[in-house]
Amino acid sequence: MSYKHCRICNSCAHLKEADMRMKKFFLAGAVALMASSLMVSGCAVNFYKQSPRSKKKIKELKVKISDLERQRKKEHERFAEVKRMLEEKLQGQIADKRVSLKMDEQGLVIILSDDVLFDSGKAELKEVAYPVLNKVAKVIKKKVPDKNIGVSGHTDNVPIKYSKWKSNWELSTARATNVLHYLVGRGIPSARLSAIGHGKHRSLASNATAQGRAKNRRVEILILPEFMEKRQENAARHTEDDIIK
Repeated sequence: MSYKHCRICNSCAHLKEADMRMKKFFLAGAVALMASSLMVSGCAVNFYKQSPRSKKKIKELKVKISDLERQRKKEHERFAEVKRMLEEKLQGQIADKRVSLKMDEQGLVIILSDDVLFDSGKAELKEVAYPVLNKVAKVIKKKVPDKNIGVSGHTDNVPIKYSKWKSNWELSTARATNVLHYLVGRGIPSARLSAIGHGKHRSLASNATAQGRAKNRRVEILILPEFMEKRQENAARHTEDDIIK
């Protein structure tokens, strides 16, 4: 097999993988849409037995479902364009496997290796991190200025010994927060940003090898689609209600 043919095969495999991630990304929305459709179908069976008021409600629900379908399609296209632009801007870092992008059920995730951003055991951003984060911020402001952004810090499972941090939890939280502050400084509204540290938890690979541990030390920037934003808002609202009670 020629080298050229291998490159083509690899490219096809990459496109198939990206397409699968796209489909998974919008699966949650599709499930909700299907559930709503089934509900309408069930109501439609007895449509002519319903009161005029019920008929009106069913028609309104059908319109809402149709609107939701259009919105999700538009959102899919929008996030696909954001991903393509980020891949173009960060192609050097992606080629070096220091940055990766993925679409999942939560949204569009930008995964930044810790050695791109920080020195070992430190939370202060390195100067070489600035151009990378500048590109990310520029794309976010241009393409998704209205979306909520979550920044999460992650470490390996090696306990901290020679550092000011009490544990990996504190280190991961400080790293996420510093990335958040930098993005705010680049013009992303603070009201749309949040930060959290997961420490050694939520690993991407086994911590049994140096390669796996390196993969786990990272910061993730998550761009949330509209349906995930609403889900978070509803969860926060329920939490507030529980506290009041």
